[in-house]
Amino acid sequence: MERITKIFLSIGLVVVGLTAPAYTGELADRAASGKTIRLGFASEPPQAYPGEGNKPLGYVNAIAEGVLRSMGYTNIEPVVTDWGGLIPGLQAGRLDLITGGMYINKKRCDNITFSEPVSKETDVFMVKSGNPEQITTYKDLVTKNATMVTGAGYAGIEIAKKLGVPASQIMEVPGGTEILAAVIAGRAAAGVTSYTVVQDIAKKSGGKVEATNPALMPEESSAWIGIGFRNSDKDFVAKFNTELKRYLGTPEMMKAAAEDGYDEKALPGDTTTEWVCAHR
Repeated sequence: MERITKIFLSIGLVVVGLTAPAYTGELADRAASGKTIRLGFASEPPQAYPGEGNKPLGYVNAIAEGVLRSMGYTNIEPVVTDWGGLIPGLQAGRLDLITGGMYINKKRCDNITFSEPVSKETDVFMVKSGNPEQITTYKDLVTKNATMVTGAGYAGIEIAKKLGVPASQIMEVPGGTEILAAVIAGRAAAGVTSYTVVQDIAKKSGGKVEATNPALMPEESSAWIGIGFRNSDKDFVAKFNTELKRYLGTPEMMKAAAEDGYDEKALPGDTTTEWVCAHR
């Protein structure tokens, strides 16, 4: 009888193992327990920004929320923070995933896990209308001894240094609003951020600034945006990526993201996060 009992207990353990969730981790456990999924983002329009009651707006937030809903998760808590607090907040467990226009690159891949790309971007210069200092390349910054301004932690900092711009000519500020202010005030000859951000800011500035030609930027300025997760949540990310692949580019997704300027040209194509982590 004892032997038979042990056999049934063993079978029971196998059945429990087979019916357990296929993915684990802090985020999966949190979602399964009914707790909110904390979506962290900085104010980086048009990619991510808060609306009324901190409602997550912007095309990256729209994609992230669309995928989560498709996975069956609707209890999403928006958490607005500054750009520099996104990765630390994620690592400290204050956030569960982070959005915004965060470029996938090796340095970030060493610290967090990205989803597959949701968008392709390129950095450009934000300059005063008419581009009075004629800044169109990083080389122009060097030869003219001109100051550039960009967000603290932005990928453009390392690209600029790699292409010869001295650290003394690189000003770091919290985000897009401060980049605009520095350019308009003449504290910097050019701001560096993504093309869609500059276009959005230029439109709202009433013509005070404009974007330079993206075609003149170096290959290194081409970038792919992803959604960031803790390294301990890789199983959840795998499931997220499966749903992202199904959702990305669908009429439903394109409609949700179109309000913030996302179109077919922004689709990431076949480029994988693994490739971007290795080459950016």
